[in-house]
Amino acid sequence: MTIKTFYCNPYRECTYVVTIQEGQCLMVDPGMYGEKEEKRVQEYLDENKLTPVAILITHYHPDHICGLDYMKQHYPNASVIDTHLSSTHPLTLSTLQIIPTPGHKEDAVCFYFEDEGIIFTGDTLFMESVGRTDLPGGDTVALMQSLKKLEALPKATQVYPGHGYPTTIKHEIDHNPYMG
Repeated sequence: MTIKTFYCNPYRECTYVVTIQEGQCLMVDPGMYGEKEEKRVQEYLDENKLTPVAILITHYHPDHICGLDYMKQHYPNASVIDTHLSSTHPLTLSTLQIIPTPGHKEDAVCFYFEDEGIIFTGDTLFMESVGRTDLPGGDTVALMQSLKKLEALPKATQVYPGHGYPTTIKHEIDHNPYMG
């Protein structure tokens, strides 16, 4: 897997393009805000001859889905995968595990690729922090329970959050005041 990060919209949301095999990719949280950001992502897809086969949504806050309509319009055959699907979804190279992680928002999920040791956490877990729980749908107790699920993952698991920079489960257990 190759992961390309785009920092989008005024909140610097992380939109990820994940190459799963030659010519195919996943889009995680398409947060492109406006034509300039849509063009930047589209140019990357075109230059690398990539077609999104699935769009993964960690939660439905506007900064994580403001580019969803663009993606659905340009790639109508791409499946939208979110909290409403079953716990596993077979992909060509691996099995995607959908881990429900309510707390930041009631519909929050993380997308875990066990074989690759990679998880996309949306706003559940950031480097040395977590998503806020004071917005509609937030629940601090639920978030703490969700973090326990993530603590149980292998320590070497690479974490790709919805904002900020990649980290690992081990780093978060050692340095995140909300974990460990």
